[in-house]
Amino acid sequence: MSQELEAEELIEQARKVSGLEAFDSDSFREGLDVYLTDINEGRPPESATDRIRQNTVQILATRLQTTDYLDRHPDLLQRPVESPVFVFGMPRTGTTLLSNLFATDPARRSPLTWEIDEPVPPATTATLRTDPRALARLEQEKKMLEANPAMGKYYRSSAIYPNECVYFMAHDFKTLMLESRCKMLQYRDWLFQTDMTSAYQYHKRFLQLLQAEAPGAWNLKMPSHALWLETLLKVYPDARLVWTHRDPYAALGSFCSIIALSHRGFGTGVEPEWIGRNCLWQAEEHADRIINFREKFGEDRIVDVHYAELTRRPIDTMRALYAALGDEFSADVEERMQSWLDENPQDKFGKHEYRLTQYGLSTGQVASALERYMSRYEVEQEG
Repeated sequence: MSQELEAEELIEQARKVSGLEAFDSDSFREGLDVYLTDINEGRPPESATDRIRQNTVQILATRLQTTDYLDRHPDLLQRPVESPVFVFGMPRTGTTLLSNLFATDPARRSPLTWEIDEPVPPATTATLRTDPRALARLEQEKKMLEANPAMGKYYRSSAIYPNECVYFMAHDFKTLMLESRCKMLQYRDWLFQTDMTSAYQYHKRFLQLLQAEAPGAWNLKMPSHALWLETLLKVYPDARLVWTHRDPYAALGSFCSIIALSHRGFGTGVEPEWIGRNCLWQAEEHADRIINFREKFGEDRIVDVHYAELTRRPIDTMRALYAALGDEFSADVEERMQSWLDENPQDKFGKHEYRLTQYGLSTGQVASALERYMSRYEVEQEG
């Protein structure tokens, strides 16, 4: 039996690893306690517990480093994060593709995978993709893909590509990224109803650190921003909101597959039918909460982008999106986006295959759960 994880012990380990003592606040503590309770009660194998322990210590250590840097550079907290773009939607609806296209624009700024993991000291504009930390990660990534080329078909990621806000909102222990590692009903239910204000406040602090020497118009993506749009706007009142739409049957099958892959990767066991029920419930929550937001604040508060159009006519779709956001779509930006598309064709690393039936789901169940969404939006079906 693996040893239980204790919050105080992990916090002390993070202090030892980082050589730092002070957190900016204890807002992370409630989420950490609920998370560890769920982990301990689930009794994962020792290998999974060890991996979760190491990851939790690293998350806490990174928050300590972030706090220390901002304490030493308080002027950074006075710099605004102006009119950021947030991309969200039901999981697996094209947010990654859209985010990668945004990131080709030199006027825009994306949180890159490597700098989310190692934010201190922050990179400069000139070194965002050439920092030794980035190059080391790229070399590691190259070796991993050589050893297992199929990994690339599940998620289009790279050390120098933009990554999701889940990875730094984790520093407040309020993120679905943590819930995706195993069956965690207590943490999931707590997260879906908790006040996310502190997580978005920390989100802003983290961006203020990253933009210290590398400013730009932020584009940010996380499907589950969909769940907390009103809270997001309290912290970012001038945020620009983009909702990606994709065939729910295809998106849900892909969502289930990715979660199963995560459970398998953490060695916590895979229960396909439970994953199916959980993913369907979460997809419904994502859709319903966005629709509720629209009914309260107006349809025009959010810009819609359809995955079918984005994959079929990517440049035209991005040009229309830029116009809707009030941004210039220059010839240079178009050329950069086209170059990225040419270098990264769909299914570059193989086709990601999945079926709803693998997770105990039928098209009837999906249609019933997502009837409100599907009756409101005309979303092209795949296959």
